[in-house]
Amino acid sequence: MSPNLAQLHPYPFQKLRQLFADITPNPALKPINLSIGEPKHPTPQLIKDALVANFDGLSAYPATQGSEALRTAIGHWARRRYGIGIDPATEILPVNGSREALFAFAQAIINTGTDHKPVVLSPNPFYQIYEGAALLAGAEPYYVNCTASNRFQPDWDAVPDDVWARTQLVFVCSPGNPTGAVASLGDWQKLFALSDRHGFVIASDECYSEIYFGKDKPLGGLEAAAKLGRDYTNLVMFSSLSKRSNVPGLRSGFVAGDAKLMAQFLLYRTYHGCAMSPTIQAASAVTWDDETHVEDNRREYAAKFEAVTPRLQTVLDVSLPDASFYLWARVPIDDAEFAKRLYAQEHVTVLPGSFLAREAHGVNPGCSYVRIALVASQQECLEAAERIVRFVQSL
Repeated sequence: MSPNLAQLHPYPFQKLRQLFADITPNPALKPINLSIGEPKHPTPQLIKDALVANFDGLSAYPATQGSEALRTAIGHWARRRYGIGIDPATEILPVNGSREALFAFAQAIINTGTDHKPVVLSPNPFYQIYEGAALLAGAEPYYVNCTASNRFQPDWDAVPDDVWARTQLVFVCSPGNPTGAVASLGDWQKLFALSDRHGFVIASDECYSEIYFGKDKPLGGLEAAAKLGRDYTNLVMFSSLSKRSNVPGLRSGFVAGDAKLMAQFLLYRTYHGCAMSPTIQAASAVTWDDETHVEDNRREYAAKFEAVTPRLQTVLDVSLPDASFYLWARVPIDDAEFAKRLYAQEHVTVLPGSFLAREAHGVNPGCSYVRIALVASQQECLEAAERIVRFVQSL
């Protein structure tokens, strides 16, 4: 077995199960789980209909590059959403969800045949795939803390020059998981300048881009490059239908950007054997072409945040995020103890923030926070909020 497997940490939800192992929650209360970022809104009917209408696709082997129809639909969506042009022939690849692609991309990018061990930079807290992808690619993860004092953005200025010199890949998550923070044009400009200086690749994870509040749409990485008059050199974006369209089980997304990187990533994927089913491709093309269901979905999330956030603000340090469906709430006691006691007393599950981060530079930036995923129905989210308020008041 690969020795790199021994470096992997337990996944946050495994740690959560261990935390709750000896607890019997209050049996008088219905369980409400707000720990997992899994969309619970109904899957739109047009997607179900598209799947049924394209069952014939099951009889054919899929092309790794995906169908022209799907790549064209993705390109049209990118133009509508970001006002940018992406060549469907050379700059777009359909993938089986952004998680699969984020992991695979690191395996294709990292070059271990250098004099110094390669580094992969990750925001901290972070989506655990970034760390696992780096470790299994033979690289060293380097954690860049995201704290309230820096708008929950990675503090790129704190990274030493000798680390930048070894950096081959930087993961960016905007809107962020778990904080919901969105990178500004100035943030992107700073990171692009560092990429130009040190030659690393930027992988921009944008799977929460369509869940936002108000008129300001989250800025994307390729969009930022276009606004700054740049091309897509050393830059790729990852997007997904899972959150946008409430289809996490469809496993459908795309990677787009630097044509040279995309050509090499396509070569890798040809051998990796991860082509998307033609049936899924056909349904995905229909889904990227429709915005009505996305607007309905966004309104439903906005209504939940509008109802829940003010109630939680009476007892917790929490505010409306820039985007995403998470609340990143500061709690008055140890975050793991908070989650444990809340589960026992109120049968509500939230995720300790420290489980989503690593201790780096003398601090675990997830400590004293919990992540609350407003993915359940509005009624359940409101009920959970009332129970959380009752619990905090009892402390």
